[in-house]
Amino acid sequence: QVQLVESGGGLVQAGDSLRLSCAASGRTSSTQVMGWFRQAPGQEREFVAKVSWNTGNSYYAESVKGRFTISREYAKRGVYLQMNSLKPEDTAVYYCAAATKFGDNLQRDFDYWGQGTQVSVSS
Repeated sequence: QVQLVESGGGLVQAGDSLRLSCAASGRTSSTQVMGWFRQAPGQEREFVAKVSWNTGNSYYAESVKGRFTISREYAKRGVYLQMNSLKPEDTAVYYCAAATKFGDNLQRDFDYWGQGTQVSVSS
């Protein structure tokens, strides 16, 4: 099992920046990919970004490309999401996720989930 704990959410204004952190513990050696999803009220959970644990290659949803940056800290088994130029439509609960194999950007491709952290962006 892998445990994931997110932190760093909060309330900001449009145009501000925020950095989310995710700490992984447990059987982290099985992790191949770590990523972020988000879920706005009344909407389905959607992919935001992911990073290959071994190569560091990153992938983004079109809606955040150029504004968000995902990174990993290999030694600490942590993954981060730097969010710049935030918009009200970025308001959601952000979930950290981990996968034991590299797949697509769907929820079913990820095996472990954190509890989520709220990000609210006011206009």
